[in-house]
Amino acid sequence: MKNVIAFLSLILLFTACKPEYPEDIQGKKTLLKEKKDALRALEADITKLKDEIAGLDTTKIVKQRRLVTLQQLEKKTFKRFADIQATVQSNEAVMASSETGGRLIQMTAVEGQSVRKGQLIGKVDMQTVDKQIAELEKGLELAADIFERQKRLWDQNIGSEIQFLKAKNDKERIEKSLESVRFQLTKANVYAPISGVIDQVFLKSGEMSGPGQPIVQIMDVRKVKVVASLPENYLGVIKKGDMVNINFPAIGEDRKGRVSLVGRSINPGNRTFDVEVEMNNTGNILKPNLLALMKINDYTLDDAVVLPLETILQEVSGKNYVYVKSTGADGLMAKKVYVETGESFEGEIVITEGLDGTEEIVADGARSLTDKDLIKVEPKG
Repeated sequence: MKNVIAFLSLILLFTACKPEYPEDIQGKKTLLKEKKDALRALEADITKLKDEIAGLDTTKIVKQRRLVTLQQLEKKTFKRFADIQATVQSNEAVMASSETGGRLIQMTAVEGQSVRKGQLIGKVDMQTVDKQIAELEKGLELAADIFERQKRLWDQNIGSEIQFLKAKNDKERIEKSLESVRFQLTKANVYAPISGVIDQVFLKSGEMSGPGQPIVQIMDVRKVKVVASLPENYLGVIKKGDMVNINFPAIGEDRKGRVSLVGRSINPGNRTFDVEVEMNNTGNILKPNLLALMKINDYTLDDAVVLPLETILQEVSGKNYVYVKSTGADGLMAKKVYVETGESFEGEIVITEGLDGTEEIVADGARSLTDKDLIKVEPKG
């Protein structure tokens, strides 16, 4: 109490007595030094008085503890994935066509029909060929008769050798022509070149077909491939044999598959290269041209400190920080720690500086805290 009275008296003395300042510079410097010494003494007394008052004040309010939950950090492997749009394609798609031209007189194939390799799917009118065969057969009768007559004469040494050879040649030439035309008859039937499903029918019964003109398209959908076009900066990221996740949004299904092909060239138009993943299509669930999302692991960091994004707070200046559990004179408290962040993915972010992975951070309740606030840990569950 005596100290308080002395302090108040000193204040009254300073206010009552108007100081007289010296005129010379040296005197002013000396007075300034005396004033600074007096100010330091006053500040020391003020601090001492505050501590004494705080110790004697029975109305002091106990600091309230903030209820929070904590999360123990641990290092782990951080992976980031990129979703690349892809499409399902048939592993094998073949056009069935006729080797000869003509009118389609029979068409057994319909879209969506399953066919086996070698199954008849259409027939071309070969009436013209039939007439050619009849004409050649008639000519062969005459040529064979002439040859037999010439042969009998030749055997009797009658006639010239030229006449005999010409008759023989005419007969054999017509036989070869007949054989060739008859072979064309086998081209009247159009067979399925592979087993699969008829995806498209290009010609109907009664329409004209030209040699090699597609009649139907057959797809083998027992196996399909998922094809994606990746930007060229992914060249060093993915390679043949890598495992990738594939999502099919339309059917709500996720599958895993290995990369079966990585394109060897870059498309100059859009600077991309193709990646293919082959997979079985049990039940024909995956339809050609079905939209898919291929998840590519484009970034991996081992032994990384990873935090949930919502635990990262930000000051007005843009600095990121978190609260970690610490201990002070009054027990548990929240300590503000500034952090540097790296890559993020699906609600998680990598901490590159500020934390070493051994801390416990404030997970819930951090937004209502300030630095060095007392905390109380809420049990989990």
